[in-house]
Amino acid sequence: MIIGSHVQMKAPLYFEGAVQEMLSYNANALMLYTGAPQNTRRVSIDKMHLEEGKKLLQDNNIPLCNVIVHAPYIINCANSVKQEVGQLAHDFLQQEVERVQQIGANYLVLHPGSYTTTDLETGIQTIIKQLNDINVPESVTICLETMSGKGSEVGFTFEQLSTILNNLNQKDRYGVCLDTCHINDAGYDLNEFDNILKSFDDIIGLNRLHVIHLNDSKNPISSHKDRHENIGKGTIGLDILSKIAHHPLLTNIPKILETPYIDGKPPYKEEIALIKNTTN
Repeated sequence: MIIGSHVQMKAPLYFEGAVQEMLSYNANALMLYTGAPQNTRRVSIDKMHLEEGKKLLQDNNIPLCNVIVHAPYIINCANSVKQEVGQLAHDFLQQEVERVQQIGANYLVLHPGSYTTTDLETGIQTIIKQLNDINVPESVTICLETMSGKGSEVGFTFEQLSTILNNLNQKDRYGVCLDTCHINDAGYDLNEFDNILKSFDDIIGLNRLHVIHLNDSKNPISSHKDRHENIGKGTIGLDILSKIAHHPLLTNIPKILETPYIDGKPPYKEEIALIKNTTN
């Protein structure tokens, strides 16, 4: 099983420290931001202890493709209302894609965006236009994340994501990150996960699913809330999440936990062990 969690990347060790944190959880995958998700300030790649981190991965027989990068929240490719927001989305996303290439990672997870005061169709078309203005290197795949449908979010149905993906110029450089909390909150019944996978395959194609965010949810199905809960403590439950983690069709896909800290401490070592040891 390829499983890990979101980890911190901070001074002074940056990438090396992120890999050390991953190893402390007995994980073999990780997800990180290349800088704070709320702003555009970034440390240059040459200060990130990249080679030290890569050596740690190699020493533990963990491939670099198990390193997932998450794009910052401030990138909103669906906003056509404010020109400066659209320009920021373009410029910063292009920069982040290039940083992913420099790191040597393969997958950049991106929230499709929110259409704000326009409408869903305008949001979808704006995302398509924005992404078609980005040059994605051959080694990088941008994974559009399934969303919960909170507010004016785009991407809370497989059909919406399919429309975006099928209208991109660099189709082979894009895929999907499936978030279990988000699709639950969007209205997909995870008790019927095999049917969900079949639907995903029919509409998008399982070959385009590259990352899974494995999260429980604080809210019931169709709530459109997007509030993650710790594994087994939410409305999805351990049995279903374990079934997803152990699913034979998803063996080679990294599963990343983004569950809340408990008493100020990360729960990932315990939650990863719980998932590994729970079979259906």
